[in-house]
Amino acid sequence: MKLLQPCLLAPFLLCCCLSGSQANRIYIHPFTLFANKNQSCVTLQDETLDPLQTLPVAPLDIDILTPDSRDTSKQDAREKNITERMLVLVRPLNHVGLRMYQALSKKQHSSNTLFSPVNAYGSLITLYLGASRRTASYFQLFLGISSGTDPDDCVSLVDGHKILKTLQNINYLVDDGPKDQITTQVWTFIRHDALLSKDFFQGTQDSSDTSFVHSVDFSQPQEAEQLVNNFLEKTSDGKVKSIFKDLNSSTDFLFLSSVSFKDNWQTAFQLDKTSLQEFHVDETTTVKAPLMTHTGLYYYLSDAASRCTVVKLPLSTQSYMLLVLPDQGSKLHTLESKLLYDVLSNWHQNLQEGLLELSIPKFSMSSVTDLQDLLMAVSPEIEVKLLGSEAKFTQLSNINPFTINKAINKVTFEISEGPELHDKTELTGIPLKMTINRPFFFSVIEEGSDAILMLGKIMNPTL
Repeated sequence: MKLLQPCLLAPFLLCCCLSGSQANRIYIHPFTLFANKNQSCVTLQDETLDPLQTLPVAPLDIDILTPDSRDTSKQDAREKNITERMLVLVRPLNHVGLRMYQALSKKQHSSNTLFSPVNAYGSLITLYLGASRRTASYFQLFLGISSGTDPDDCVSLVDGHKILKTLQNINYLVDDGPKDQITTQVWTFIRHDALLSKDFFQGTQDSSDTSFVHSVDFSQPQEAEQLVNNFLEKTSDGKVKSIFKDLNSSTDFLFLSSVSFKDNWQTAFQLDKTSLQEFHVDETTTVKAPLMTHTGLYYYLSDAASRCTVVKLPLSTQSYMLLVLPDQGSKLHTLESKLLYDVLSNWHQNLQEGLLELSIPKFSMSSVTDLQDLLMAVSPEIEVKLLGSEAKFTQLSNINPFTINKAINKVTFEISEGPELHDKTELTGIPLKMTINRPFFFSVIEEGSDAILMLGKIMNPTL
């Protein structure tokens, strides 16, 4: 374990460096607010497990598409105010999210990339609920929520349900209009002869707006694969298709978490000002892409040190996009490799308002990320401890050993031009023309907590 700690503790150590709008806040260690109050440091030996409470799981039936029922009396009310837990959790969430995004973007070097730190962090915490103590200790180290004071032979556990509810409350802050802008769903499929942990079952509800937990007979893997994928498509309004492939008869467990962000620009781009223009994919390749144009007051800056221009685009009243365009001749990959949360925060603090004629590609995108593959890209040593061959999930089912065969994140990001807005502000002066016509990076951030909701890059808007 000592050999693993420096690598796993990297995001946690970064979290201790306060930056940006968080610099004036009193630092509180994440473990302080999320510690499991019913336990002190417990032994790592798997032989001394906590008693496991389980429940039977209903078989998957393609004709029954109703989400799992929820006890509304036990659900916390949606918190519209920014809580202390949100402000504390956002540090490890953002640092781990950026670390995972950098690994994913490097892996998808020439492709459009989309990643949700909140969704990925929530998925890992949900799976953490089923982990053995030793595996749980590795999860906590990687996610930046370890106590930092435990001896090597025991672990002080966090309450994963508190973390999941905090993540959901961050999403609820964005949903400030008449309809939800962020929608979350979780699906879990478990082998038909297994019982599922009640703790994990509750976690699927804490981490989502709707959840589905069902058992599947995997003895006929091709039939099971078709059944599962058909169910996913029907219960996601057609947005999730053919996710699970190459199942086999020894499959124990499939997990999918989906988040969809849909919004109009608060400063609307009108349809009649969208036109086909050249987008330079690289030095030798151009494509014709629809670029939306709007002239108005924007907050922006030119960062000479990082060789880029940053523009803030309001989305909902509680969220905004930071759009980052590398200078001509600079490489997007070089810029991304240096991204830390204090970089994003410093950009946001130093923005200045000015008149821009801004043209950006019209785009909507989605991504499917295998968490095991992504952790492997971050570090093979981390992957093997969290979801790989050395990971144990003795608190997930009554069957031991029990394997997490697939853990998938699905992310959808949809932005439309929006209705025409009549701005009463009279614009004077000559606008600076800024055209986003080459690869760029973007982040979507919740205004109050500074939580990063989305990270992505557009290499080719026509794909």
